[in-house]
Amino acid sequence: MAHGEHKYTVSVQWTGNRGSGTSGYREYGRDHIITAGSKPDIPGSSDAAFLGDANRWNPEDLLVASACACHKLWYLHLCSDAGIVVLSYCDNAEGTMLDSPEQGRFSQIVLRPRVVIRAGGDLDLAERLHHVAHEKCYIANSVNFPILCEPVIATDGA
Repeated sequence: MAHGEHKYTVSVQWTGNRGSGTSGYREYGRDHIITAGSKPDIPGSSDAAFLGDANRWNPEDLLVASACACHKLWYLHLCSDAGIVVLSYCDNAEGTMLDSPEQGRFSQIVLRPRVVIRAGGDLDLAERLHHVAHEKCYIANSVNFPILCEPVIATDGA
């Protein structure tokens, strides 16, 4: 694994100018396109509660997805190192954001990974590795709110 400083460059291009720019709160669209090199574009907007397009990714969705994906990547790495064969992994994570006139913020994210490991694998170790993955997760280590994990682990024979 490469240690040291890593940089991530993305571009966010606003596409919501409806002809009069930001002349009024309801006069402009929240749509944007997120790009990073040759990766597929991500169509973005704000949450529909903030006049955005519910069919596009919003920053809150992306934050929850980042926490979820980072945990999963660490977990799979740790399982591979420990000899636990993961056959499937699906996380239905949920983030809670508190919105107030003064300041909005996330209060927590709850990860709910459902993991299936090969029969004969160590279920207790597979569960403990979620705690290690959480400790190593770059996203969890970067935010100022708790990220909780409620894993369910089964074997392919269960």
